[in-house]
Amino acid sequence: MKQPGGVEQAHVIDAIVHDTVKDEVILTMVERRQWDGSERQLFQLQEKFNAYVSFVLDGEMVEAYPGFAGKRARLRLECAAPPTEAVRDFLNVIHEQLEFQGIAVEGVVMGAGCGPDCGCAD
Repeated sequence: MKQPGGVEQAHVIDAIVHDTVKDEVILTMVERRQWDGSERQLFQLQEKFNAYVSFVLDGEMVEAYPGFAGKRARLRLECAAPPTEAVRDFLNVIHEQLEFQGIAVEGVVMGAGCGPDCGCAD
């Protein structure tokens, strides 16, 4: 099975699925690397989010998947480790900005799980 592009490949949609229970489209981005606190990794995450938001808001998603027209979108970040404070801050800002566009944002730590103070699922 082919692995998704990952955060470092900004213009690749790692996964896109229709959640029939919530009737929303979930666009997933994957960060398999540990969070290293570098500006480069944070910039790559920003670029990935920009590409996903553009894909949704500019109509590319509906053009590629006409059945998704009119459905709410959720951007999901799946990461291998709990995010750093800078990443959590970024996700909070993105969440607030995209909420006005009707786009939900969530972060999920895969694997060992995260602690109560992680903030990745806010």
